[in-house]
Amino acid sequence: MSIWNEVTLHTRYGELPSAFYSPVNPAPLDNVRWVAWNASLAGDLSLPAQPNDELLHGLSGQVIPAQFKPLAMKYAGHQFGIYNPDLGDGRGLLLAEIESKTGEVYDLHLKGAGLTPYSRMGDGRAVLRSTIREYLCSEAMAGLGIATTRALAMMSSDTPVYREKQERGALLVRVAQSHIRFGHFEHFFYSNQLAEQKQLADKVIEWHYPDCLTQEKPYAAMFSHMVDRTAKMIADWQAVGFAHGVMNTDNMSILGQTFDYGPFAFLDDYEPTYIGNHSDYQGRYAFDQQPRVALWNLSALAHALSPLVERSDLEAALAQFEAQLGRYFSQQMRRKLGLLTSLPGDSVLFEQMFELLTKNHTDYTRFFRQLSNLDREGEQLVLDLFIDRGTAQVWLEQYLARCEREIDSSGNAISIEQRCAEMRKVNPKYILRNYLAQQAIDKAEQGDYQQVHQLAQLLANPYAEQPEKSHFAQLPPEWGKKMEISCSS
Repeated sequence: MSIWNEVTLHTRYGELPSAFYSPVNPAPLDNVRWVAWNASLAGDLSLPAQPNDELLHGLSGQVIPAQFKPLAMKYAGHQFGIYNPDLGDGRGLLLAEIESKTGEVYDLHLKGAGLTPYSRMGDGRAVLRSTIREYLCSEAMAGLGIATTRALAMMSSDTPVYREKQERGALLVRVAQSHIRFGHFEHFFYSNQLAEQKQLADKVIEWHYPDCLTQEKPYAAMFSHMVDRTAKMIADWQAVGFAHGVMNTDNMSILGQTFDYGPFAFLDDYEPTYIGNHSDYQGRYAFDQQPRVALWNLSALAHALSPLVERSDLEAALAQFEAQLGRYFSQQMRRKLGLLTSLPGDSVLFEQMFELLTKNHTDYTRFFRQLSNLDREGEQLVLDLFIDRGTAQVWLEQYLARCEREIDSSGNAISIEQRCAEMRKVNPKYILRNYLAQQAIDKAEQGDYQQVHQLAQLLANPYAEQPEKSHFAQLPPEWGKKMEISCSS
């Protein structure tokens, strides 16, 4: 029996009117072959733990299973603040939607599938380099507990693809609860297809926000959910030191999930103004600008939703963003520092910490992990991360004095062992540093995928010690810092 008959598949989006998409079959690559298969995610989707030829043929587009209805979504968006109506799935196709073991429905999306009506000047292809980066980073974010699209599979081929140089064509099978973006609503608004926009909103509520159906103003409630989820996602990015690099509105998920991994980076040295995308000449999407840009993008979405939601309701939801973001971020930072309660003076302690990290160009991830290991390794390894050890010592003493004021629900003092054990659950030992990804890419381009697999396994459990893999937690070499990453893929 066919694998596709053993799982529950849907084509909900393909049942919408033709204004929403264009039917497109994938253009197969030459000699396509497996690079990676996410067995854990496959199991959640009731797919086999081991990939086989039927999966390869169906997911790469060589054979179109009868249950699939491949399509390219139409949307628009603001790119670097400028509206572009000519967007859509230019190299990706929604193949079908699959039910998980828990009854949730997920998109199966093939990236690198060839030309679509929305490819513009592109070739509809993806290269091995960018496909590896997205595969590893989406799974790294999932391991960190941050809302994200997922990667089910990665494939390589012998098809040449031309970027700055000739590269190999590759494919990524992306899994997400939805591929609907802010730009979908913008497209229907700016093209004056308001009946279709209302239909899209109705389906978003039906599929993703059913609780809104019981609200007096369902569309306003839907937008409030989007604001809250976006605030949570951005707070999580800032707390872990993740820079997305290209926060256009067409890269923003209506579910607040990290979407479209391109010129991303996890901070090495703490630098608030870090720009991950070397094409971002104005620093619009710098690390410290991400909260502001998220609000700007939500405001653009609010404008697009104005035919459905009263202006006062849109403004009320947007007005909550900064408070929601601040609350989520504060919760994250308190957990990272092992502080369960809120006391006067905490904000000053936080501000002094960030100032210290900035002035000393301290490695962001290593700093928090060393704080988490004070019960095992002592203070010196924390102080050694700083150039100005005197000022660092003063801050550390203040921090430890503050920790001594923590008590549990029974009124007992929390021991350093208890505190650090909890901190190690939220301060990762391992992140996908750009130099590690580049090393894996360099080897993969020579046909060696061992480091790709090692990193995927490692990053699925970034908080665990995994002592045999500790070399992946080393500080980056100088050449590995501030690597220039482009949108080219």
